[in-house]
Amino acid sequence: MNIRSAASSGRDEGRPSRQINIVLRNHDTPAVSGTSAINESSASRNSAQIGLFQEIGSELDALVGLDNIKELVFEIYALLQVAQMRTDAGLASGAQAYHMVFKGNPGTGKTTVARIVAKLFQRMGVLSKGHLIEVERADLVGEYIGHTAQKTRDLVKKALGGILFIDEAYSLARGGDKDFGKEAIDTLVKAMEDHRSQFVLILAGYSSEIEYFLMSNPGLPSRFPIQVEFPDYTIDQLVQIAELMAKERDYILMPQAILKLKQHVMLEKDESPHAFSNARYVRNAIEKAIRSQAVRLLNQYEHNSPGKQELMTLRTEDFKL
Repeated sequence: MNIRSAASSGRDEGRPSRQINIVLRNHDTPAVSGTSAINESSASRNSAQIGLFQEIGSELDALVGLDNIKELVFEIYALLQVAQMRTDAGLASGAQAYHMVFKGNPGTGKTTVARIVAKLFQRMGVLSKGHLIEVERADLVGEYIGHTAQKTRDLVKKALGGILFIDEAYSLARGGDKDFGKEAIDTLVKAMEDHRSQFVLILAGYSSEIEYFLMSNPGLPSRFPIQVEFPDYTIDQLVQIAELMAKERDYILMPQAILKLKQHVMLEKDESPHAFSNARYVRNAIEKAIRSQAVRLLNQYEHNSPGKQELMTLRTEDFKL
């Protein structure tokens, strides 16, 4: 689905049917009586929100792959739009949390998508600030009894009005019942209840380990109605990401350099004993090639400066993989 074009049309014609299984967090606003009054009061807001999704859609379209994530974000947007229409018509809009679990290997876009979701929620009135607080185990777990609960509560307080994003969340459950990580989990569960409509909690990590983490506390699975899988990128998608990363820095890759990078990424992805880091891996490869190019150019042009095209070009010999 091309989200950008779907959002810009402002109509339902040609839009595929979708089952939306997320329920709006309600912001009580008075109903407007009368069909014409509803239409008049909603027109300007709907126009602004369609413009918002054009902006969000542009950010999503710029991301390589992630079709299921783009579909989910559109569902949330559609739900919020329709829920506002229901409120304007005097119909009930239920209240439920938007806490999420992002499952997948490193470098698959989880943090980037979390930032986009935060912006959408803020602009649609679900969150008052829409900021993202990104933390890991060390930020939550203290050194003595009671310290962890206080650190966790302080971070939740900072996240109010926005999103608390916990990367590698499964690490909180690794130490068992006697580990301070369990205290952090218990504190988070309580905060999700105490501040139900004031922040969104997103847990991120490897798929299998996140599943184990969710089972560490009986209250966790039911508190995350949105669970999304971030698949690994294909080889062609990774090459496309590498070219985009180079372009953002005003570099271009020679065809043979692209082929060399593609072959290397294919080998690394198939044979690495560790979880492949996807976009992070190709970003590191591009940055390493840029450093190699700098050394090559200094050695090649000792007494003059290379031309603009040469400054921009990453060659096969620059990729020392």
